[in-house]
Amino acid sequence: MHTNKLLITALCLGTSLAISQAQAEQSKPLKVCAAENEMPYSNKAGEGFENKLAELVGKALNRKVEYVTWTDPRYYIRDTLDKGLCDVAMGVDKGDPRVLTTQPYYRSGYVFISREADDLDLENWDSAALRQAKRIAVVPGTPPEVMMRAIGRYNDMFNYSQELVGFKSRRNQYIKYETSKLVTEISSGHAEIAALWGPAAARYVKASTTPLMITLIPDDNVRADGQKVGSHYSTSMAVRKNDPTLLAQLNKVIEDNRDEITEVLEDEGIPLVDEPDAPETS
Repeated sequence: MHTNKLLITALCLGTSLAISQAQAEQSKPLKVCAAENEMPYSNKAGEGFENKLAELVGKALNRKVEYVTWTDPRYYIRDTLDKGLCDVAMGVDKGDPRVLTTQPYYRSGYVFISREADDLDLENWDSAALRQAKRIAVVPGTPPEVMMRAIGRYNDMFNYSQELVGFKSRRNQYIKYETSKLVTEISSGHAEIAALWGPAAARYVKASTTPLMITLIPDDNVRADGQKVGSHYSTSMAVRKNDPTLLAQLNKVIEDNRDEITEVLEDEGIPLVDEPDAPETS
């Protein structure tokens, strides 16, 4: 009888300790690495769609969200997440080797943007409209720039590309191309076509007073040497490599709240595509 009482007491203590640990975890804020001004993803005012998703995650974990902001995307993993200043980063490429990444919470792609009134036949990078356009807006260092080279239009657009930011030496500095400005190039009629990352452009396409058309670029593009140029990418959340517990919690949040996450993304106007290994549904 005495042994049974000790066992019951030990079990109760163990349960109480587990509850106390869980409550302590919930009382800690969820610190999210977020851009200070990288709309439409996030900003200090919390107006980005990644801000909305971070708040959804915090609510699901019953933890208040606190943002740790960064200004230069080249170093934010090293300078915020790796240093323990924040716990989770939104909007990271699936499988990023610097971190542990969750299952993807969405997959999207690069898109062509044009004016509805122009009725351009834009299906892929072989479309005649791309050979005929006088101005095509792309962001340097992205797959569309690679494909502009592949179709022989890169040199034609070099001077125009510099106009979009004002020429600066790229040496040791981050040069930002404002997606909103590139979409305005189309709505104003200054350029005929833009090839941009869908999630970055969707909000501005939706808000344009000039009706615009958005066309998802197929994920079957190749360079002149035959190497594939990806157009569709999966996006995950990230934690430090030594935090598998939070990773598991985030994966559960994504799984349990997939409909709510998709609703935020669709409300933003982001074109979504299925994961390549997703099972077919009948």
